[in-house]
Amino acid sequence: MLTRDHVSFDLENGEGILTARLSGEIDHHTARIFREEIDRALLRETPRALTLDFSGVGFMDSSGIGLIVGRLEMAREIGATLTLSGLSQRLCRLLELSGVDRLCGIVISKSTEREDLFHETEIRT
Repeated sequence: MLTRDHVSFDLENGEGILTARLSGEIDHHTARIFREEIDRALLRETPRALTLDFSGVGFMDSSGIGLIVGRLEMAREIGATLTLSGLSQRLCRLLELSGVDRLCGIVISKSTEREDLFHETEIRT
């Protein structure tokens, strides 16, 4: 687990799936940290799929939208898919308002664990 500048995240690669568990707030400063570490791992591991887990994220501004779109482009470049998981209703609404859900073809299925989290959001590449 990496902890820097009031954010932390864990990168795990198993069975060709790279999972980035993000936590804290995603703003212009922290998005850069996440982006650099995730991109480095994508290039090093070249997984078939990337999952961004937002269950630990309490706040995200438009920089988070850029983080998602940029990782989608990066995943496409290496032939990987992108899945978003652990999105709160607030984050899902932000994706809808920004149009990212239409841009990326997000599919949402509701969680049975917590009412405020969607279980998984898949971005079809």
